[in-house]
Amino acid sequence: MIVQKYGGTSVGSPERILNVARRIIDTQKAGNRVVAVVSAMAGVTNQLIELADQVSSGNKPTNREMDVLLATGEQTTIALCSMAINAMGGKAISLTGAQAGIATDGEHTKARISNITPDEVHRLLDDDHIVIIAGFQGKSPEGRITTLGRGGSDLTAIAMAAAIKADLCQILTDVDGVYTCDPRVVADARKIDEIAYDEMLEMASSGSKVMQSRSVEFAKKFGVRFEVRSSLNNNPGTIVTEEHPNMEAVVVRGVSIEREQAKVTIENVPDSPGIAARIFGAVSDAGVIIDMIVQNVSKTGKTDISFTLHRSDLDKAGETLEPLVKELGDPVFIETTKGIGKLSVVGIGMRSHSGVAAQMFATLADHGINIQMISTSEIKTAVTIDESQLDEAANVVHAAFNLTSKP
Repeated sequence: MIVQKYGGTSVGSPERILNVARRIIDTQKAGNRVVAVVSAMAGVTNQLIELADQVSSGNKPTNREMDVLLATGEQTTIALCSMAINAMGGKAISLTGAQAGIATDGEHTKARISNITPDEVHRLLDDDHIVIIAGFQGKSPEGRITTLGRGGSDLTAIAMAAAIKADLCQILTDVDGVYTCDPRVVADARKIDEIAYDEMLEMASSGSKVMQSRSVEFAKKFGVRFEVRSSLNNNPGTIVTEEHPNMEAVVVRGVSIEREQAKVTIENVPDSPGIAARIFGAVSDAGVIIDMIVQNVSKTGKTDISFTLHRSDLDKAGETLEPLVKELGDPVFIETTKGIGKLSVVGIGMRSHSGVAAQMFATLADHGINIQMISTSEIKTAVTIDESQLDEAANVVHAAFNLTSKP
């Protein structure tokens, strides 16, 4: 039993939908039962958002109605895919998220899957149907349409694979798999044959756009082995699975970059209990997601606290913290910096090998690239640098760890 997920670019035109239909039929003919999860056609979701803006006359539409609207993108694709398969002599039937038994917590625009009851999916598979399911959506306890937020179709596919106990989940996209770095940045980046869940999670959270981290977390939790591969060719992809001893032989698995970062520094903050909680509590309440945090050692009863965030959230963070800074009084003030990028090296082999950070820092220093902030985990070392030097940094670090050569 195989679950396949096709992204928006894979179903972005009638020709690509026909290509997807042929792939699904070929997968079934090879002796597999097939469930396909599809996204909205590329560009459709943005068009729907624009339509909502045009009819709302400057007012923000309710999240409930946005969910009803955005869910139609995937529903269009499931119908077209099923029509294409049936026209080719296959036997397909489409299901919305609710019809497929996907129940959510009811939080509109960013719902979480609470349960899947795949009885209808099993019934259709037993009747030799190919089942085409709308990604990105489910049903609240009250029966309302909900959507799962960014990367929701990946999550639908992984969760459905877990629910029906599929043998394999394939995430089919417009790239051949997971690479040691973005091939558009590092020309000689190499496709990785196999990667552990934790490595994939760190790379996803560090800027790799192949998959959203929430989907990888779900796969790890439920032990769903999946493959990232291209929908445009038949090349083998990257298997994402539980880690095993052989994986530790590869010290660094890949290099990730993240652009459009910014830094906020609150200077001369009183070094007393509860101040950090007030700062980050206010930022959290404003819905701003922060990444790296650094606090200086206090010698005078004052300290500086710096954190990074996406550049688009910088104004919101500043507006949120301004009243707090005024409350703390002089000499506390905020300094913001744009034009920052994040560079990360990831690998579970870092747990049992020393010197990775030292080699990374030395390589950057040799090329005149200044490090602004440093963050580490058990399997990742990340630094922030000037965004204009990000591509050069990725290339020199990739070369320093010899990631082009197959391990």
